[in-house]
Amino acid sequence: MQRFNVGVLAALGFFGLVGCGGGSAPSTPSVPVEAPPPPPPVTIDVEVDLTNLTNNQPMSPIAVVAHDSSYELFAAGSAASHELEVLAEGGSPDDVLDAANDHEGVAATARGTGIIGPGVRETVQLSIVERDFGDAEVSVATMLVNTNDAFAGLASVDISDLGPGDSMTLWVSAYDAGTEANSEAAGTIPGPAVGGEGYDEVRDDLHDVVVIHRGVVGFDDGLLESLLSSQERFDNPVAHVQIRRAD
Repeated sequence: MQRFNVGVLAALGFFGLVGCGGGSAPSTPSVPVEAPPPPPPVTIDVEVDLTNLTNNQPMSPIAVVAHDSSYELFAAGSAASHELEVLAEGGSPDDVLDAANDHEGVAATARGTGIIGPGVRETVQLSIVERDFGDAEVSVATMLVNTNDAFAGLASVDISDLGPGDSMTLWVSAYDAGTEANSEAAGTIPGPAVGGEGYDEVRDDLHDVVVIHRGVVGFDDGLLESLLSSQERFDNPVAHVQIRRAD
């Protein structure tokens, strides 16, 4: 029988331990794995086209709001908000849009790029999160700038049933914001026909509620202080709007 040298075995055991690093390898610190960012929300694109149908009433940059039923831009028979008063008297949509963006029921807003002349069309786009589309409504407002406080508007048009590629067409009336008397006098109208002031915080219209506008009277028809003429007159509808959902 072969005999093994005990000293040799001990030496081999020692070197074996050295070769293995003296035992089990040190543990590597674990690196936390970051969760992937959530995917961006799916949105639905909606285009809103407004065409000015008047003879000589340029329209201010439009304000367009997508919202649920908790938001209201205006209502006939009710007083205009401060923001709508600013738009209807001075033409700026910014206050309307700022207030809308602070409202929890608003899903998206859009602003027109500039004045919409007679016969001109403006297109703006809204991107509405898909989960908000099931109860989406659209409201629109723009000032007829050769007036004291007339605006063309749509209030709370339901678009939730529009499928991909669908569209709807609407005719838009002019409303009197009820915040400024329709004097048509010098200094009271911001448009090019008069070149006066815009918004005035004093409400001097006796009714102080939104109603369908009676139209321009003008100097030609006996309103002697008026600086407007038959060229600035308008009949309803004053605008045409098409709302399209993208394919």
